[in-house]
Amino acid sequence: MSQNKNQDKIQNVVIVGGGTAGWMSASLFAKILGKSLNITLVESDKIGIVGVGEATIPPIVNFNSAIGIDEKAFVKATQGTIKLGIEFNNWYQEGDSYMHAFGNIGKKFPFCEFHHFWLRQQQLATSESSSPADGKSFWDYSLNYQAAKQNKFAAFNNIPNTNLPGLAHAYHFDAGLYAKFLAKHAQGMGVKRIEGTITQVQQNHDSGFIESLLLEDGSCITGDLFIDCTGLAALLIEKTLSTGYDDYSHWLPCDRAMAVPCEKTDNIEPYTRSTAHKAGWQWRIPLQHRTGNGLVYASKHMTDEEAKELLLKNLDGKPLAEPRVIPFQTGRRRKQWHKNVIAIGLSSGFFEPLESTNIHLIQTAAIRLLKFFPHNGINIEEVDEFNRQSKQEAEGIRDFIILHYKLNNRGDSEFWRTCQRMDVPESLLNKIELFKKTGKVFCKPDDLFTEIAWQQVMIGQGNIPEDHHPLVDALSKEQLDDLMANLKTLINRTVENLPSHDEFLQSL
Repeated sequence: MSQNKNQDKIQNVVIVGGGTAGWMSASLFAKILGKSLNITLVESDKIGIVGVGEATIPPIVNFNSAIGIDEKAFVKATQGTIKLGIEFNNWYQEGDSYMHAFGNIGKKFPFCEFHHFWLRQQQLATSESSSPADGKSFWDYSLNYQAAKQNKFAAFNNIPNTNLPGLAHAYHFDAGLYAKFLAKHAQGMGVKRIEGTITQVQQNHDSGFIESLLLEDGSCITGDLFIDCTGLAALLIEKTLSTGYDDYSHWLPCDRAMAVPCEKTDNIEPYTRSTAHKAGWQWRIPLQHRTGNGLVYASKHMTDEEAKELLLKNLDGKPLAEPRVIPFQTGRRRKQWHKNVIAIGLSSGFFEPLESTNIHLIQTAAIRLLKFFPHNGINIEEVDEFNRQSKQEAEGIRDFIILHYKLNNRGDSEFWRTCQRMDVPESLLNKIELFKKTGKVFCKPDDLFTEIAWQQVMIGQGNIPEDHHPLVDALSKEQLDDLMANLKTLINRTVENLPSHDEFLQSL
């Protein structure tokens, strides 16, 4: 059953808005479907981009490769650096630190995750002495963590002479420069760019589908399918189609971000830093030419003036601009695809950049649309399944971000105490409780954050399991100690032989 009778073949795709969302979408559609589609992107030079998202997660490496981008050219053009994980400071309690490191930890075992071996070693050491496991941290067995903290990086698939995976990496980059780089790339593949400000959106009287856009200069752009990349303005999906919004702010109370770049530091660290403050947290993202900084906070607990003072006081170098405020409401559109409009990027919803998911969500939405691309008209069944998958993805990310707030052990402010006490979605509560009692955590096959990601945040924020998998008990204490010591030595040796992150950047 087709939802609309007046529309047959989808041939003209109009992307409204440039920025990262618009040009990532344009590049992917042009690369994969460019021969059978006319792709037009409309953007206004008068409208700036939010451009806060400068940190990414590993799937972007494959995305860039899929649209035909050379890594060296990309890193050079965007003043990019390597990202091996996110360090969380003061999240559990003040003075505490752990990392959500990308990649593997330890070694994969059938039927039983590596952290059970680490847990068993901790339990044995604690029972033998009053001090826990001779200070052996879970991250002693993370190649990414060890390389990140020693400022090392090189790309390699496997640790030499083993089948253990090499470093998993993502990037930090200047989002404005990335959009420019992609704009050139997409136009080289045939995407038509039109500069102009939209003054009117025209809909079909019967179906409500969008038919055309009127620009300030009087020109009219018609299309069969419209991609809304207008950021927080949500011009098509919300202002025109009134799709509705699922608000997550009762779980994620921060509603403002303040961003400011500062001078770069001498040593460029290959990881993002997130530092908890009394009513939110601060990000630090090192680029080649500057460092990106920002404070995410709850306006109920902190004024803009207080936020500005706190942010400027905690910079590594001289600020390069006046801090700017970005108000937001955490949540998502009720439907990411409504009628003939698909929202991609901030128009589809907003997650604070705690786990660098906003650029990733652009990528997954564009890929999902490719998989579901309507051929001869739009089918409601296709739209419903697209929306179901989008919702499931968003709720998985939502739970993972709430986890960081819920598991804090800070008593220094009402903000953090409220986060500790809050009711969380049942899906999240079940994960926390199961891990606490058994050490087990399970994710859906399509979840963005894997079991290893959940393990790191839960262990890092004090949710230490009371039990371990019985399979581990098959090893004697000596065998277990040998296994762990060999893994640790292997990782340390591998990291010792790596070039520094700065050397890697200079080689480009």
